[in-house]
Amino acid sequence: MIETLTRPHREHMVRWAERRPEVLVLSADLTASCEADAFRDAYPERFFSLGMAEQNMMGFAAGLAREGFFPYVHSFAVFVTRRPFDQVAMAIAYPNLPVRLVGFLPGLTTTGGVTHQAIDDVGLMRLIPNMTVLEAGDATEVISVLDVAHAVDGPVYIRQLRGEVPRLFPKAEPMQLGRARLLTKGGDLCVISSGICTEEAIRAIAALRARGMSVRHLHVSTLKPFDDPKVLEALCAVRLGVVTMENHSIIGGLGAAVAELMAAHGIGRQLVRLGLQDTYGHGASRPYLLREYGLDALALVRAAEGLAGEPLGIDDSDLAAVRLGTVAAAEKTEDL
Repeated sequence: MIETLTRPHREHMVRWAERRPEVLVLSADLTASCEADAFRDAYPERFFSLGMAEQNMMGFAAGLAREGFFPYVHSFAVFVTRRPFDQVAMAIAYPNLPVRLVGFLPGLTTTGGVTHQAIDDVGLMRLIPNMTVLEAGDATEVISVLDVAHAVDGPVYIRQLRGEVPRLFPKAEPMQLGRARLLTKGGDLCVISSGICTEEAIRAIAALRARGMSVRHLHVSTLKPFDDPKVLEALCAVRLGVVTMENHSIIGGLGAAVAELMAAHGIGRQLVRLGLQDTYGHGASRPYLLREYGLDALALVRAAEGLAGEPLGIDDSDLAAVRLGTVAAAEKTEDL
């Protein structure tokens, strides 16, 4: 059983900002949905609601940053990346301003369908010069990502989690910029996962290891820059190949970053990218969507079998036996 935290960003943001008067929070009519309501109530003079005008909000944040503040822009991931892309690139990234874009509902974490599912946000933000791209994968990273982002000299995009968030990593092991987490060691298969896919990967890897497959598993929280020597070492250290798992399109995200790294270093391994295969999602529950688009534990098992060239006799019942449990019920935030 693992611990589950309820709205960890909401409470931590208030405590973390207490002694940082230069930190401001901006919202675009999604304050409670993006867990910024506690900050609004605690520090009303440091909170700005800009309404449903994200492009204007980026210009406003840029102006605040030029005056020495550190704006933390809270909205859904689609509304801080896709909708105001030009303003982010020109008003914030070009002058290298310390604006932090906190994007909620990454990928398939919402039932809201295509308009609310940020399946291209990592690719868009990786394209922009000066932009650092981070993604939280558990409650420990939801909390520690603020320290990481605040230390960056320039703009940062954060893929953030909300609501009920499991703690996969110890409190004493916070996120570190540019450093992947080595979760298991092995010489057969390399698995590189990010975000919510890491929990699914842990489930699958437990079953794979029980069948005798040696798996090296890395969790990635810094998607740009993507230059951790540990990743390169892992890619070279396995015999069967590499599988990436991401809650994003396979174009432009983690799988693309790994492919670029392998090509640049001439690593001759087969690469299987699990993610949305150049398609849009649709509205449904998270478990359904992860299964439908091949982002769950069983998809990783099938990819491993394909690289191994043989079936391993693992099905849903085996995965259910190693499913990560939770120890706390939590209030549910809005689905959208």
